[in-house]
Amino acid sequence: MTEQVKTARHFALIPAAGVGARMEAGSPKQYLTIAGKPMLRHALDAFLASPLIAHTYVVVSAADGLIDGVIPSHGVTVLRCGGATRMETILNGLQALHGIVDVHDQVLVHDAARPGLTPALVAKLIAEVGDHPAGGLLALPVVDTVKRAGQGNLSAATVPRDGLWLAQTPQMFSYALLHRALCEAPDPQAITDDASAVEALGLAPKLVEGHPRNLKVTLPRDIQTAEMYLANP
Repeated sequence: MTEQVKTARHFALIPAAGVGARMEAGSPKQYLTIAGKPMLRHALDAFLASPLIAHTYVVVSAADGLIDGVIPSHGVTVLRCGGATRMETILNGLQALHGIVDVHDQVLVHDAARPGLTPALVAKLIAEVGDHPAGGLLALPVVDTVKRAGQGNLSAATVPRDGLWLAQTPQMFSYALLHRALCEAPDPQAITDDASAVEALGLAPKLVEGHPRNLKVTLPRDIQTAEMYLANP
């Protein structure tokens, strides 16, 4: 008898346990209102509007008292197991999904502070990464001249930009690969995104060109730029 191959599903996982200290706001930045609704809700709505996403999970801290007023009535599950770091939050979320998500299913990890995500970008990532064994991520090629600063913010050198990309999210990997990469990370402090954990295994995730609208809102000045993009979908 021929064994039937199970088709991989795609799940979104949004770590949202951070406090957003650099935003200098009175609440975690994922709850700041941008273009009429909380920043996190923009990201959730992008996944909900994609027919390719089987379900969306958002990971918050156990003490989060704001998430219930943000999530929609369907399509999103809250996991209250956030950790002290982004990496710990994602790993806790993956462990909570053990037995729910198959090892070969694809997990799209997305920053809660990237409200400019669209279903088209989600579809592009899934299509272009395909069955690449090391997964992949949205990113932007570096187009500006890159300078390395010396003491006193003086320009010390010009860095060749050939082959340089700016990582975005979502970053998509199989459940098994992402869980293994985070568990085996030799230096958690060096893991600045999920792709870097996979790279530490000696693998090379695929880079898929994203879009400037998918910027990460980190500083107060980023809000105006994000609202500009959100006003022109």
